[in-house]
Amino acid sequence: MPTTETFYEVMRRQGITRRSFLKFCSLTTAALGLSPATAAEVVAAMETKPRIPVLWLHGLECTCCSESFIRSAHPLVKDVVLSMISLDYDDTIMAASGHQAEAIIQEIREKYRGNYILAVEGNPPLNQDGMSCIIGGRPFLEQLKEAAADCKAVIAWGSCASWGCVQAAHPNPTHAVPINQVIHDKPIIKVPGCPPIAEVMTAVITYMLTFERIPELDRQGRPKMFYGQRIHDKCYRRPHFDAGQFVESWDDEGARRGYCLYKMGCKGPTTYNACSTVRWNNGVSFPIQSGHGCIGCSEDGFWDKGSFYDHVTDTRVFGIEANADRVGLVAAGTVGAAVAAHAAVSAIKRISKPAEFGDSEPGESKKQTGDRS
Repeated sequence: MPTTETFYEVMRRQGITRRSFLKFCSLTTAALGLSPATAAEVVAAMETKPRIPVLWLHGLECTCCSESFIRSAHPLVKDVVLSMISLDYDDTIMAASGHQAEAIIQEIREKYRGNYILAVEGNPPLNQDGMSCIIGGRPFLEQLKEAAADCKAVIAWGSCASWGCVQAAHPNPTHAVPINQVIHDKPIIKVPGCPPIAEVMTAVITYMLTFERIPELDRQGRPKMFYGQRIHDKCYRRPHFDAGQFVESWDDEGARRGYCLYKMGCKGPTTYNACSTVRWNNGVSFPIQSGHGCIGCSEDGFWDKGSFYDHVTDTRVFGIEANADRVGLVAAGTVGAAVAAHAAVSAIKRISKPAEFGDSEPGESKKQTGDRS
């Protein structure tokens, strides 16, 4: 279908009612974390703006980003791919192959110069003239540079494209690099994670379609709406962390009680992502909820930061003088001191309190009290 069709036109052609369309727009607004007042803008965008041509390239990667993307619950990936955007090239799921497939890239570059989105999954290797990753008989590095030359913006899917991930881990024999080290003259939206959350991926595309601009990014180029807070800040186990209640070994009593997994290597205190709020598999769960600590897969260089089960040693709590290794002792000491202080105050009050009718004087026996009455 021509890319000049709008999302609303495609939905109407598929038999979707106006009521269902408006409901979809309202849910999309909520999924983006936007105010309900902006729902009208989403409706207007879906009704009037043409579908965006997208070229989706694959470098060194494991296809986990695509696997995550196709499991989006809202919006459904079929709505994104068939109605919201025009996915003109994706060598993993496209029907075309060979020279016909590669010709699509050149056609989109010429026909939609400056108006298409380049989505990149994976990264380019620079050693051996890029021969560690060959697409269509030539290095992926060449394909990436050519496709990026005329695009409107670049989306770096996953930690491979954003940071380099496992391919760039030490000793990095292929000299794999994140795409921002190859593309320097285009805006790059990094959507890290190994893989990223499906709804985060589709929401980024939806935002760009709706508002015709890239979402607000942090200093590292990540959308603030999804990477603005640490997993630790919204984790349902956070109260246990603050109380000094930690899992000390797998399957101990603390694990059964759902205590904090920090001491088992959880990287939630240093990882920025939406796992603890958006969650996975249509919001069912996320790694910490299933009993395993966060491995920090959306952070730069997470493969080279030691074992997944080595905990962060400088996580500060209760002021700058304490860290999470001492928080249990601090919390226990605080509680003990509070109990002692309460007991002391109670004793002082009892001593200084005037005797009331029927009270025994300190040291009096029940017999004495009875005799006196």
